[in-house]
Amino acid sequence: MTEPPAGILKYPVWFLSRPARGLEPAGWDEIRIVEGRPHGGRQVVVSLPGVADPESARLWTGREIAVPRAALPEPEAGQYYWEDLAGCRVETMDGVPLGTVDHFMEMPANAVMVVRDGERERWLPAVPAHLKRVDLATRTIVVDWDPEF
Repeated sequence: MTEPPAGILKYPVWFLSRPARGLEPAGWDEIRIVEGRPHGGRQVVVSLPGVADPESARLWTGREIAVPRAALPEPEAGQYYWEDLAGCRVETMDGVPLGTVDHFMEMPANAVMVVRDGERERWLPAVPAHLKRVDLATRTIVVDWDPEF
């Protein structure tokens, strides 16, 4: 929901990943954006509360950004958030089990669904030509895919 990257500015509350430090575990810091603007083609510049100089700003760079799920729109029919598909069982149209969705990766041509079955990992293009049915109630995804591939 943030393409182009300046789309992240639609969300006033962010969660920024926090690396583990000493005994403090990794986690997320909730912040409210004071203001922001696009900068170049793929970046944004934001003002954060209490950050007034370059040294304090460096503490916030290079972090992942997340937004509250409740802030996202409901997906339209036939659309799904990747997070909702993680852990779903994947099977072919003939019922051959391929494993479970481990995660997704954004690639230049399209997203890829990474399906794991033990040590075996398959990368399936997450496109309508291969994704035939998603049933969130049974946590099953049916794909048009050769189980030998």
